[in-house]
Amino acid sequence: MPDPAATLDWLGNPDLMLLRSVATAVVRLEGITRLDSFALPYPSEAQRALDAMVLECLRNGARPPSGLPELVRWCRSRPLGGWPLDRLPEGLFAAEDQLIDPVSGVPTQLCHELAVKEPGDSAARQYDRLVIHEAMRACREASSPESYTAFRRLLVTRPVLTEADWADVSTDLYLDPVRFLIEDIYAPVSVGYRRDGTYLCCGRCLTLLTPVTDGGWWCERDQCRHRGEPPAGRILAPAEVGEIRQLRRPLRQFVTGPGRAEADLEQELRDMGLTVELWPGFDAYDLRITFPDGHVWAIDVKDWAHPGFLGRSARAVRPEPPYDEACWVVPGFRVQMRRDYLRAFVQQRPAQAEGLRLLTDAHVKRAARARLRGESGPEAGIAPPEADQNGTDHA
Repeated sequence: MPDPAATLDWLGNPDLMLLRSVATAVVRLEGITRLDSFALPYPSEAQRALDAMVLECLRNGARPPSGLPELVRWCRSRPLGGWPLDRLPEGLFAAEDQLIDPVSGVPTQLCHELAVKEPGDSAARQYDRLVIHEAMRACREASSPESYTAFRRLLVTRPVLTEADWADVSTDLYLDPVRFLIEDIYAPVSVGYRRDGTYLCCGRCLTLLTPVTDGGWWCERDQCRHRGEPPAGRILAPAEVGEIRQLRRPLRQFVTGPGRAEADLEQELRDMGLTVELWPGFDAYDLRITFPDGHVWAIDVKDWAHPGFLGRSARAVRPEPPYDEACWVVPGFRVQMRRDYLRAFVQQRPAQAEGLRLLTDAHVKRAARARLRGESGPEAGIAPPEADQNGTDHA
């Protein structure tokens, strides 16, 4: 990632804005049709992205895509570093970054972040955030933080519901304040997930796997794919389990995925003997960790593909419920995939969040064990060392 002094306004870079236009078109196209089967007339948003890409190619003397099908092939076969965009800031994307996954043919998490999650974009407060905020409002009105926690756990642990699951959820009294939301956020599953009349859930992520042409299965969660082939979970045959519903994609992507990381970290810290509360104070932050001596850590877990976008969104952890130290945490695989992840985050972090530290989950667990052993100092804490505010934390 380049020096921030040279890229103070990289979000306004014309080639990045063009890529975001393409990413937005790809995400919207997937919502209305298969990405490999559409015809003229193209949706207006996709046509605008195509026209802009053609003009950019003509500007810099590159061969433009012949039409929207070829632009979609670019998204699937060309890493972003190979696109004819000569004004992109150097190092903004990793060598392998693509907008469409080459195996499954669906938009990548990076594509979704470019399209809808960029801080400062009015579209950023879209479906997933609106749902969470509406759930929070309803649970506050009911004076029931337990209902909010139950709702968040539902989205993390049960992204797929059979008819029997639906009946079970429908009788959970804790979910009464958010019942109206649950009716909307689970949608019938498309046949694109089906092979030989059945659906298969990922044994790690619990979401539905996508069948691919080689006979295998593809998991939509980046961390799961990083760990290898997805393990088989529930096998669901509609003839046996009735209608199958799945959380809508924005919630799976930006709530279920990070929520799995939160739940995993919660369990590992509990196994150390620590007291851990998830989403305290109506989701003021993700985990509130209390040590035997009463010392409290506050942690927000973030699972973003692009560290620069995550950095631009950085803000201090909310002060209530109170704590002694706080930080943001990213799953370690992100740093393994992109070694400059932590430094890139710091370089794009705004001045008002200068004291916010980003650590990996492994770092947090090491620090917790050190503190439990009675150690002190930087290695037994999560607050930024006074002498080190420049992003040199290690995974």
